[in-house]
Amino acid sequence: MSEPTVDVTLMVNGAPHEVTLPPRRLLSDALRHDLGLTGTHVGCEHGVCGCCTVLLDGEPVRSCLTFAVAARGAAITTVEGLNPADGSLHPVQQAFADCHGLQCGFCTPGFLMTTCGLLAENPDPDEDEVREGIAGNLCRCTGYQNIVAAVHRAAELVSEAEEPVPAVDRPVRSAGLRADPGKAEGSGR
Repeated sequence: MSEPTVDVTLMVNGAPHEVTLPPRRLLSDALRHDLGLTGTHVGCEHGVCGCCTVLLDGEPVRSCLTFAVAARGAAITTVEGLNPADGSLHPVQQAFADCHGLQCGFCTPGFLMTTCGLLAENPDPDEDEVREGIAGNLCRCTGYQNIVAAVHRAAELVSEAEEPVPAVDRPVRSAGLRADPGKAEGSGR
C-alpha cells in the first residue's frame, strides 16, 4: 500500500512550486529533495542546531520541524532566495564574507537566514542582542566571534542600502491559503 499524498503549492523565493508529497514530509526535505534547493542544510534534524533555518513569511523557522503542508500559502525564503538577480551578494552574505564568518560553511545558510530575521526585527542590535539573536544556531567550528562581527556588519550594510533589502524588510504576509497553525499543535479547526 502506498503512502497517501497531497498536492501543495509552495511559494519559495517568490516562485510557486507545485509538489505532491506525503502530509508528514518536513519542509527541509521538501525543499532539498522535491525542489532541489540544497542550500538549506539539515544538521541535527531536531531543531537544535539551526542549520535548516528558512524564513516563513519573514520569520525564521526550523524547516526540520515544520511540515511542508503547513507552509502552504506562506512566503518561504531560503538562502538561494537571498541572491539579487544581478548575481551580487545580499548584504547579509557580503557581511559574512567580509568578516570571515563562514568557517566550513555548513551552518552558514542557517546563520544567514537567522540574521535576516534578526535584522528585520531589530535593524540595529547591540552586542547582547546579536548574541541572543543567533543563540539558536550552532557553529561546529566554534567561530562565533567572526559571526557576531558579521551580524554587526550586516546591520551596517542594510542601513546603508539605498533600496529596500529583501528578506530583511518585513514582507507583507502572503495572501494565499495557509494551514491552520493550530492543527500542528492539535488545537486547530
